[in-house]
This record gives sequence, structure tokens and C-alpha cells, in this order.
Amino acid sequence: MPITEAEFGSSLPVDGYGPGFFRIAGEVYRSAVVVEAGSVVEWGGLDDLDPLFALSGKVDVLFIGMGADIAILPKAFVHALEAKGVMCEAMSSPSAARTYNVLLSEGRRVAVALLPVPAKD
Repeated sequence: MPITEAEFGSSLPVDGYGPGFFRIAGEVYRSAVVVEAGSVVEWGGLDDLDPLFALSGKVDVLFIGMGADIAILPKAFVHALEAKGVMCEAMSSPSAARTYNVLLSEGRRVAVALLPVPAKD
């Protein structure tokens, strides 16, 4: 079976990650980030809802990368996003980045908010 490389066009894929950083479309970010097809913004984490509210009407789903492991999102956080029409799903940051990339390559309206994976002691 031949391997087909994913095509992202002008969209911004998550190229990689490591302890405390993400590489998005070749550029390194050393903070939490929100990525959608055409933009990357630094994100203040779960208390910083404004960049997520800005996705209202632009995306069908927002993946929330919770760091190294999946965690349950606070109910108030989910309700606030749903009130703005932003549906979200929590998973680990690596899983969120991969899922975002796959759906992005399919031309889907998706975004991802990623908390960094901490360095291992």
C-alpha cells in the first residue's frame, strides 16, 4: 500500500511537540497555543476563554489537549464554550494534535488548544 503524504494547503499543521513546546508549520512555540487552519495564538490555559470564544462560527469542533494525559474539563469551561457555539473534546495534547492534523488534512473545520507536555523528571 503506498503512503500518501498529508496535504494541508495553506493550513497550519502541528508538526511536533516536546517538553514545553510545540512546532506548528515549522515555527516553535514555547507556550500553550490555540491553532486553527490559518492562525496560531498563544493561550493562557483553561482560564483564558477569549481565544476559544473567537472560534465561534469558524470551527465544528475544538480539541483541547490537556498535556501529557487526558483530563476532564471543568463543567463551567464546557458550558461557557457551548453557550458560544463551540463544541469541544478533551484528550491528551499528543492525541489532540494528531486528531487535529488528520481532520485538517481532510479539509474539516477544526481547531486545537494545546497545553504543553511537561518535562519528565
